[in-house]
Amino acid sequence: MRRNGTILTILAAGALTFAACASPKGNPVLRSERLAVGSAEVLAEIARTPEEREKGLMFRKDLPDGKGMLFVFEVDERLAFWMKNTLVPLSIAYISSDGTIREILDMEPRSLAPVPSQFSVRYALEVPRGWFGRAGVRVGDRVVLPDSVRSR
Repeated sequence: MRRNGTILTILAAGALTFAACASPKGNPVLRSERLAVGSAEVLAEIARTPEEREKGLMFRKDLPDGKGMLFVFEVDERLAFWMKNTLVPLSIAYISSDGTIREILDMEPRSLAPVPSQFSVRYALEVPRGWFGRAGVRVGDRVVLPDSVRSR
């Protein structure tokens, strides 16, 4: 009987090791907030720290419509994003400090080419490619940012 218990323990440890290896390379899901984006809504993970912003949506295998990631910066600046280790096609909205969408651009999976903003902005919102168009969201629309999300 002890032998069977040892085998079960080894199998359980192996399963835990496999599950850890199957995770998105230390890229956990971040705290999320519902954001009104124009007339649509998105459940966005909030990337606030440099480490969270650097990892972004890397290694994620899918991103369903209605979900995304909001990158929060401390000051207005011209931003540039790339898609290193990002497996899903995305669209990005560059958003001013008052919540106005200034630009919407598409990005290619795994591309190292920078996708720069033309304006100084405070936020960037990544969603599945084409979601903004499918949701009827356009440049000039507003994103309502809860106080818990606004940069300090």
